[in-house]
Amino acid sequence: MDAAREARGGAIERLDELEAIIGKAPPALDLKVIHHLDAGALRWIAASPLLFACFGSGTTLGVTLGGGPPGFAGGDARTLRLPVAMLDDPSLAQTGQGFGALFLLPGTGETLRVNGTVSAQHPGEIRITVHECYGHCAKALIRSGFWEALPDGTVPSNPSAFIDATRFMALATSDAQGRADLSPKGDPAGALVRLDPHRVWFADRPGNRRIDSFRNILTQPRVAAALLIPGSAHVAYVSGTARITTDEAMRSRFAVQDKIPALVTAIDDAAIQLRESPALTRAGMWPVKPPTHGIQAAQLFIEHVKLNKENGLGARLASAALSIPGVSGLLKKGLEKDYKDNLY
Repeated sequence: MDAAREARGGAIERLDELEAIIGKAPPALDLKVIHHLDAGALRWIAASPLLFACFGSGTTLGVTLGGGPPGFAGGDARTLRLPVAMLDDPSLAQTGQGFGALFLLPGTGETLRVNGTVSAQHPGEIRITVHECYGHCAKALIRSGFWEALPDGTVPSNPSAFIDATRFMALATSDAQGRADLSPKGDPAGALVRLDPHRVWFADRPGNRRIDSFRNILTQPRVAAALLIPGSAHVAYVSGTARITTDEAMRSRFAVQDKIPALVTAIDDAAIQLRESPALTRAGMWPVKPPTHGIQAAQLFIEHVKLNKENGLGARLASAALSIPGVSGLLKKGLEKDYKDNLY
């Protein structure tokens, strides 16, 4: 630890300090990001019964869930349409604010991430202008055992007990320009979050390495999150001010499989609300049913790289390589191996 960071108790305050610990995001990661909803993304949304959504920027940031029959949300290449009646808290949406979402497919570990701006609010409908769309790796849902859960009708006794048993989190952050982002986090019960008086802690785990959340926290530390226990229809909503640290004692508390995370994040002055989610009830997620949509996440990743408008040599080579017959199967096997070997 350098002297300056040690004097701050391990607090990370600059991007170079962050990258010195976890490395820079590989440039190739940006190749999977497209700036519209392609045919594959629209199929994914049409098959999804559940989304996590964040709205706002800075101090107005909030998270809610949306759910219903598959296809309750829809749209076209440039616009995502969300029915107000399918959102637990549609009041969070205000025209001009940033938006981020995770769309889930039953039985599929990968998630579809869509970012944009609230462009209009019509009677019964919120419209989002899409700025980014890409697939997210399956590690968070795998670590949480999300799709292995069974329905749990137990009413939580208190927020503390619920948080102790939490296994999945959707973390909302925003950058200095008000662009919102929603990132999935997952771990076994007791390893995802730790609750201290007025403070919630969580650890960094291997993922897609885009580090959007970390970069955002460094410039705009106000965050919000939705925490849930797969199988339960209740959600704990958390908001507060985040800070990233290498504090060794706290990192050790999050060890899993004898692996200690490189970083932990604290949400200070945390406000916690525990509420039942009608969206989760409508979505009927558990027990998971065999998928019938036929969507292959690896193929969606490939199509997004091929659709990417980046004109650099690396982008052209990647697109050409992914056009080779059989590469989808190889990518799928590579992802499965990474999910098995590098969860922690």
